[in-house]
Amino acid sequence: MLALLGLLLVIWVVLILLGAFVHGLFWLLVIGVVLLIATSVVGFIKREALGRPRH
Repeated sequence: MLALLGLLLVIWVVLILLGAFVHGLFWLLVIGVVLLIATSVVGFIKREALGRPRH
C-alpha cells in the first residue's frame, strides 16, 4: 500500500513540474498540488493506522 502511495506522490510531482514549466498548464500545477497533499494525508493516516512509528 505504501509503495502505491509513493508511486502516486512521484506522479503528482511530475504533474506539478509540468504545470510549472509548460506555458498554459497552470491548472495542472494546481491539480498536482491538491493531489500531492491529499495523497500525503492518506499515507500519513494509513501509517498511523498500521501502528508504525514516525521517523
